Amino acid sequence: MGETLEIHAARVIGSVRPGGPAAAALREYLAGNRTLGAVGRRSVSRAVFSYYRWLNWLEPANSAQKRVTQAAELQSRFDRDPSFFKVEALAARAVPGWLAGEMELPAAYLRQLQREPPLWIRAKSGAAEEVGRALGSAEAPVLPGWLSPAAGLAALRYRGTADLHKSPGFQSGAFEIQDLSSQLVGLACAPAPGETWWDACAGEGGKALHLSDLMGNKGLVWATDRSVRRLALLKRRAARAGMFNYRPAVWTGAGSAPFRTKCDGVLVDAPCSGVGTWQRNPHARWTTSIADVRELGVVQAGLLARASASVKPGGRLVYSVCTLTGSETAAVADGFQAAHPDFEPAPLAIGKGESRVTLLPQDLDANGMFIAAWRRLR
Repeated sequence: MGETLEIHAARVIGSVRPGGPAAAALREYLAGNRTLGAVGRRSVSRAVFSYYRWLNWLEPANSAQKRVTQAAELQSRFDRDPSFFKVEALAARAVPGWLAGEMELPAAYLRQLQREPPLWIRAKSGAAEEVGRALGSAEAPVLPGWLSPAAGLAALRYRGTADLHKSPGFQSGAFEIQDLSSQLVGLACAPAPGETWWDACAGEGGKALHLSDLMGNKGLVWATDRSVRRLALLKRRAARAGMFNYRPAVWTGAGSAPFRTKCDGVLVDAPCSGVGTWQRNPHARWTTSIADVRELGVVQAGLLARASASVKPGGRLVYSVCTLTGSETAAVADGFQAAHPDFEPAPLAIGKGESRVTLLPQDLDANGMFIAAWRRLR
């Protein structure tokens, strides 16, 4: 790579803006250093994320390069023997102090946070075996008993080193890069061909693409977001995937839907604190506050209430967030249920018929996720 890995990682860390995400600084740095190659980019990324994963173990007086080296050594030691690090130390150093007031912190969860994250992909319906053979180094997930089998799951864990964005399967739309828990959200919705669904907070469209695939490209998926940029990315992804049964629209979340249609199903994958992604995005542990969590809980409740108006009688409303905090999960669901007697809890299409499911990182080796569902009374 020319200059050492530690130098590159230290430059990224030094370029992180106050309050800004390290992931954005990393993307910007790697975009300006094309000579690194796929292996070099991956190594720099791992070094940066290890730095923030072990941040509270590092010696502040050392140079950034030495701290990067120390973090790599800590990660290597943890990978060899996770039990070397006491649970009490992980609870005190691996997460911010306010988290214990929002969720339980079992040893398995704390240790999971310190592992390097897996790479999950979602194959098109019926194409998982073919995609797995073409990629190699890909395997189906082993789900916990209470969740298995999840009908229609086309997830694969990729353990190879190739740049998947350049693979023929990705370019042709045969698969998308999507976390396992996010894929389970789509399965929990259980959309049927010919139905009308609304992905209210679609972002760049990962879940909208999945809904479309599960619907066999039939019916209609409304995909809305407040960001025109993200919707433009969705348009490109949809073209690559051959997704034609969707309509994009801007929706800020303030007011009614930008269409008059009543929907068979509405998915509110609301913006959240992202605590469930802290294994993948360790820098966020140190930029997210309890005030953020409580403010987001209010935002989520408002989005859920306004989006629910577009559910037709007998239709389904699904709420999901990639966080595990009580203020953004059960509290939001309880508040909605209390304020909307015209909705009743509905069984999710994953699990054992519950209307609420919490997907834990230590159970799936994937992001943490909360999912709840209701049916509008006729």
